[in-house]
Amino acid sequence: MLNLAGKNALVTGIANNRSIAWGIAQQLHKAGANLGITYLPDDKGKFEKKVSELVEPLQPSLFLPCNVENDQQIQDTFQTVQEKWGRLDILIHCLAFANRDDLTGNFSQTSRAGFQKALEVSTYSMIQLSGSAKPLMTEGGSIITLSYLGAVRAIPNYNVMGIAKAGLEASVRYLAAEMGPQNIRVNGISAGPIRTLASSAVGGILDMIHHVEEVAPLRRTVTQLEVGNTAAFLCSDLSSGITGQIIYVDAGYEMMGM
Repeated sequence: MLNLAGKNALVTGIANNRSIAWGIAQQLHKAGANLGITYLPDDKGKFEKKVSELVEPLQPSLFLPCNVENDQQIQDTFQTVQEKWGRLDILIHCLAFANRDDLTGNFSQTSRAGFQKALEVSTYSMIQLSGSAKPLMTEGGSIITLSYLGAVRAIPNYNVMGIAKAGLEASVRYLAAEMGPQNIRVNGISAGPIRTLASSAVGGILDMIHHVEEVAPLRRTVTQLEVGNTAAFLCSDLSSGITGQIIYVDAGYEMMGM
């Protein structure tokens, strides 16, 4: 039986009730994990209020601001984890961003600033957060990130985010190789298209979802909770021999030829 009781899990990337990170957090809580939640701070406190109200039923023991473009906030986050928990067992990385202008039109016209922004938030943050989590995973641990098929195939309007996700998947392998001796496992979940705040910036996202529903073997797309179930499995001892992998949770769409 999947059991995460006694495990401390830090979850990033919850924006609203459509977030894949929200589905993951729900399933980790259901399995008994002690949750810490980070949110993206803003001047008006809008995100803090929204996320706080959403996650209240999960009773997180930590609720922390963390903008991954701010080194001090990252340092403060993991210092608080160390002070309050003493140990971290699970890190969930669900962070991605690209300027809307860089998700339309010709890929060759991607701006330098837009490229740097997408790679910093979507890819480098995984490396940086994992490096900060490593010293706290004194009894081993599990690190999970979210990818998408656009990392390995050209998807219309995915553009620079495809490059960011490709870098993210490579990062999974390099981090897994580095951290394996400490019994820290690093994996990614490549989810099918789900209508979220982040995916809404991708042009034609509804067409992509409908296409998957028509072509995927299961004739549907997947839900946040289905991705959450896979994440909970990858965080548990049931997956103790799995690391450095990208697990597709996409109703089988990835393996289809036509």
